[in-house]
This record gives sequence, C-alpha cells and structure tokens, in this order.
Amino acid sequence: MRLTPSQWIPWAFVLLWSTGFIGAKLGLPYIAPFTFLAYRMAFTLLCFVALIAVFRAPWPSWRVARHQWVSGLLVHGTYLGGVFAAIKLAVPAGLTALLVGLQPVLTALTSHLLFGQRLSSRQWLGLAVGLAGTTLVVIGSKGISFAGGGGVIWALVALAGITAGTLYQKRHGHSVHPLTGTFHQYLAALVLTGAVALLFEHGEPVHWSGELIMAMGWSVLVLSVAAILLLMRMIRDGEVSRVVSYFYLVPGLTALQAWLLFDEQLSHLTLGGIVLAAIGVALVLRAGPTNQQ
Repeated sequence: MRLTPSQWIPWAFVLLWSTGFIGAKLGLPYIAPFTFLAYRMAFTLLCFVALIAVFRAPWPSWRVARHQWVSGLLVHGTYLGGVFAAIKLAVPAGLTALLVGLQPVLTALTSHLLFGQRLSSRQWLGLAVGLAGTTLVVIGSKGISFAGGGGVIWALVALAGITAGTLYQKRHGHSVHPLTGTFHQYLAALVLTGAVALLFEHGEPVHWSGELIMAMGWSVLVLSVAAILLLMRMIRDGEVSRVVSYFYLVPGLTALQAWLLFDEQLSHLTLGGIVLAAIGVALVLRAGPTNQQ
C-alpha cells in the first residue's frame, strides 16, 4: 500500500527533528550557542537560494514576507536560541526536552482560548498521556536536574517561541511558497542570532573540529532544510493541536539515538515512557478533526 504525504511526512519529521539535541551535544563544546546558530542560518540561506533557483519558487509580497519574518524570529531564532543557550549553560538536555515538551499542551490551550479551537475529550486525554510519557522518558534517562540556574529560563523562552511561532505560521503562512517563505524566516533568524552573537559572544573562539563540522552540516541540511520544510507542510495542511502532538515522540527518539550513538543508559522506565507518549499521540490523531471557529 502506498503511503500518502499526510501519512509519512509527520513520522519523517519526528525522526529528523529528534536528532537536534544530538547535534547540539556534538557541536556546543567547540562554539558559543548563538555563534553556532548564526553560522547555521547563513549556511541554510545559501541552501535555500540554490533550491529557490532550481525550483523557480515565486517570491512573496512584502506584506506576506513580514509575516514570515515574525515566524522566523519565533520558530528559528527564539526557539533554537533558547534550546542552545540552555544546554550551553549546563541545563541537562533531558530537562530542556521536558520543558519544551510542554508545547502540545500549551499550544492546545492557546488555540482554545484565543482562536476558539475545540478539542474533544479524547484529544485532551491524549495530550495528558503524551505529557506523562514524555516525563517518564526524561526521568528514565536521568535527565531531570535543576543544574544550570538561569539556563532554565532559556528553555522556557524556547517553549514560548516554538508555541507562538507554530500558531502564527498556521494563521499567516498559508499563502506563501514553502521555499521562499522559509528563506525569509531564516533571514530574520540570522539577523537575531547574529546580533546576539556579536553583542554577547564576540571574541569567544570557534574550534572547527570534526565534531563541530559534522554537527553544523547535519543541523543545516537535515534539520534546517529537510525537517523544517516538512514541519511547514504539516502546519499548512493540518490542525495545529494534531501537528504538535508529534513533538511528544521527540524525547523518546532522542533517548534511543543517545543509546545507539553515545552508549547512554536506556532504562525500562524510558522505554515505558516512549510507549506511553506514542499512545498519547495516537489518541490525539484518532479523535478526528475538531471544529475551529
């Protein structure tokens, strides 16, 4: 049976997106966080220039482009900046993943309160079960620790950024071509991350090791190009609360990858959390579309 895009794209996105923490772990020992992101945005823009030229994607009007700048500042600049800064400031990746993992619940609440999106009782149950599963994954990975002090604030900034950016893109990004729209998003993110790097990380050395080059290449090609284009397609075609429920699967897949790549412990509690998170996502998806005012 041949899978439709709506069936395989979310799973491909989750698999790719879950590698983000692994890339941060590889690269951040050799470079300051916002400097890493500024380089990443610049290299990603070069990739999108090539893609736009090959596919001859139409450029949006300035009015539409401005909406993409807002999405880019939130989804790429604020979210990634918060995650990378939190990890750099010694907040465990597990705690960062747990805090950012609140996104599906926060998105559902915001959609309900501001935009009148109605979720069924099964969807609310799925969101709660998914959150419980995510928590078990992090606890099982021994990732909950409040080391890092103010770095936790950066993780909360990342949560706010990805939540607001997803909702904003759903509301204002439906009429733009994904290639040129995402180009404008990364352009705005480059301005933000570059400014922060120049102001606060100027003079910090960059050690271009093999690990950093690998992390940079993976972050650009796999995350900033492939995964983000999949996410934009999901946001365009799907109901936001259903789209973001897939984020519950990210910590579990990250734990599996850390076990395979870094020989980190994979406990029975973590495995149980992965299963519970998957059940939560299934409940949200099987509930069917909801009414939206």
